[in-house]
Amino acid sequence: MSDEPLKGWNHLPEVPLKTSPFFIWPLNVVDMAKWVWNSWFLITEKLIIVGLAFACYAWFQPPLEASQTFAPGWIAQMYLRNLVLTLLVAGSLHLWFYTYSAQGKRLKFDPRPLMVNGRQFTLGGQVRDNMFWTLGSGVAIWTAFEAVMMWALANGHIRLITFDANPVWFIALFFLVPIWESFYFYIIHRALHVPFLYKHVHSLHHRNINVGPWSGMSMHPVEQFIFLGSVFVHLAVGAHPVHILFHLQYYFLTAITSHTGFQGLLLGDKNRLALGTFHHQMHHRYFECNYGSLEIPWDKWFGSFHDGTTAANDKMQDRRKRIMGK
Repeated sequence: MSDEPLKGWNHLPEVPLKTSPFFIWPLNVVDMAKWVWNSWFLITEKLIIVGLAFACYAWFQPPLEASQTFAPGWIAQMYLRNLVLTLLVAGSLHLWFYTYSAQGKRLKFDPRPLMVNGRQFTLGGQVRDNMFWTLGSGVAIWTAFEAVMMWALANGHIRLITFDANPVWFIALFFLVPIWESFYFYIIHRALHVPFLYKHVHSLHHRNINVGPWSGMSMHPVEQFIFLGSVFVHLAVGAHPVHILFHLQYYFLTAITSHTGFQGLLLGDKNRLALGTFHHQMHHRYFECNYGSLEIPWDKWFGSFHDGTTAANDKMQDRRKRIMGK
């Protein structure tokens, strides 16, 4: 075993992969500050989605008082907005990376193209299959959860948090949602790899061994329901409508961006926007590793961390044999 990088990949980031410095002892304040800065500023997915949530709230969200009673009009308005957002984000990234191959294979993890055909896919091809589940049940469940949460806010079932009344908590919630996502995603993801749930639910998502933008939310409706159900944490902690928009947009849209198959968007030969992570890309190829993210090192704590080296790969292969009973 060695710490040499893995073979068989087109692009590798620096390995071994490192988890958040917030969980490395002794704590290094400089590294911690850099981690937060690089995660949020200057041009990042998180900050873009915060801006998108405010824009949607200002221009494309029905007034909260309209949500006091469920009605087709305001729900349809939200559904159309979410559908357009999905088409714009996933569609644009697919066109950039795959249809026009605007940056070729630069920063692409897996050297192989997306699958054109395959009997495992619902509509016979990877992209068609992914679009079917994303645009079908995915957008519908996203909108349904948004509608329920807006109704609950409008009727006082969720504590309304405003900037004027509580500016610290109002701002803090934007930073806490991704942390909650890291915890929540690991827990549900491990559960979805229990053999029964994997066979009947999660295997649909794992049709995508090599991922593209439409793969991220290509899930069984049960998995989409569980995954997006993260938003119900606001029943306990409170929210403003913009927090609900941010929470579900963050979950749905970063599932798309993190599955591009590319580490980032190149403009002028410079990675201008970090997108996919090699950490999760390995999960799609090797299955039984990297169930969580790098923000909270659950995989390290529970022995399922793959850091991109041949040594970790050997350990992962041994672990897979034990899981498979071989």
